Amino acid sequence: MAKILALHGPNLNLLGVREPHIYGTDSLEDINKRCQNLCAEKDHEFDSLQSNTEGDFIGRLHEARGDSTAFMIVNFGGFTHTSVAIRDAIIASEIPFIEVHLSNLFSREEYRQFSFFSDIAVGCIIGLGAQGYELALEAAFRRLK
Repeated sequence: MAKILALHGPNLNLLGVREPHIYGTDSLEDINKRCQNLCAEKDHEFDSLQSNTEGDFIGRLHEARGDSTAFMIVNFGGFTHTSVAIRDAIIASEIPFIEVHLSNLFSREEYRQFSFFSDIAVGCIIGLGAQGYELALEAAFRRLK
């Protein structure tokens, strides 16, 4: 049994109501519930954090180093394009992760097409909506075997 942590960035608490034409109609609760169920089926533990505050992620990444987190699924939202501090914390965590984005960043504004995390991620799932989280978990399960 392994612990998998999902980190959800700013404004993702508004999923399902915020710009559903871009982000879909699934709520964050829907996504987390599906992730929880998939992890339970594989006898893994699932934990998640959504925050609109950069410092919350840095603190949680520091905690993850010592709480037996084995893998992470991350969608840092707008911090993807701006946060060197979160990048430093995720590197310091020494925990492998998959980066997920609901929308296709490459079909959006130019500033959204850069990520501080893609080059240090195990992989990236971009533009497949909420299904991206489930695909990331399947990949994580295979890596945790």
